[in-house]
Amino acid sequence: MFVDSVKITLTAGDGGNGVVAWRREKFIPKGGPTGGNGGKGGSVYLQTDPSVHSLESFRNRRLLKAENGLAGGSNLRQGRNGKDLILLIPQGTLIKDLSTQDILLDCTELHQKWLICTGGKGGKGNDCFKSSTNQAPNICTLGTAGESKEIEFELKLIADVGLIGMPNAGKSTLLSKLTHTRVKIGAYPFTTLYPNLSFVQFDDYSRVLLADIPGIIKNAHTDKGLGLSFLKHIERTSVLLFMIDISGEEGRDPWEDFLTLQHELEAYQNNLLDKPFIVALNKIDMPEAEKHLEHFYSNYPFDRQTLFPISAKEGMDLKPLVEKMRELAQVSGKRF
Repeated sequence: MFVDSVKITLTAGDGGNGVVAWRREKFIPKGGPTGGNGGKGGSVYLQTDPSVHSLESFRNRRLLKAENGLAGGSNLRQGRNGKDLILLIPQGTLIKDLSTQDILLDCTELHQKWLICTGGKGGKGNDCFKSSTNQAPNICTLGTAGESKEIEFELKLIADVGLIGMPNAGKSTLLSKLTHTRVKIGAYPFTTLYPNLSFVQFDDYSRVLLADIPGIIKNAHTDKGLGLSFLKHIERTSVLLFMIDISGEEGRDPWEDFLTLQHELEAYQNNLLDKPFIVALNKIDMPEAEKHLEHFYSNYPFDRQTLFPISAKEGMDLKPLVEKMRELAQVSGKRF
């Protein structure tokens, strides 16, 4: 299951208590304080990891706590420090304060580590309080509590190319053809209920990360259909690939589909259309495709070099499309 939003309480470990202890050894008439300090509580860290693509591991976990520090011992023994808790999260995760909705972190870089909750300090044993005027202190201090935060993880995918289209446009079919990924494909709306991610790898071992965004419909920016749940995943893609069903077999006008998609992106966030984009005119093997192709070309106001008639199901003319995706992804300069 793809999970892109979770609410969770993170708590660092408490510090261990200091202790009161005394030196008592045979033939040593005068002892003294030997109580050790408590260990430091473990801290909570967040770390982005390229192998993690969703927040699924946090789905049924509402409280995560680092290990407490242990109490000190006699003979000046220091309590063991609690183990830190390191949480692996996907690149592109927003960390929000649950009560204020303030953004605490925007985790956009790979292999970076952030301290989110600091562990409590260990208490002091009675040895720390001895002095020339107080040679037998009978006091110690408790460890302090670890820091705790109620936060929300919200994932916004970071991909090279985002596949955008109306339901049944063929996005999942294209992804399965280009990346040999098994995805659910069906002849009904909203077959894809969550984003699919996969790589296209080239002969020189460079890769392009594709994100198949579930079908967008009219008024998606008002949270109709799957709406805002997945429009947010388009924000951080470098290149947009509009997938248009040029056959018209769903009873929609392909040109109107393109205008609707552009309108929904602009209504959601007006700078999304500033991203480089290409248009895949899918299902050219269908009977009505030629008629709709002519109409689309005659209305298209942008560079026709951005148009790629294809058949994802039959694997027709996919190579030029892939090369263009690679070219635009390289220009964006994220993953090469």
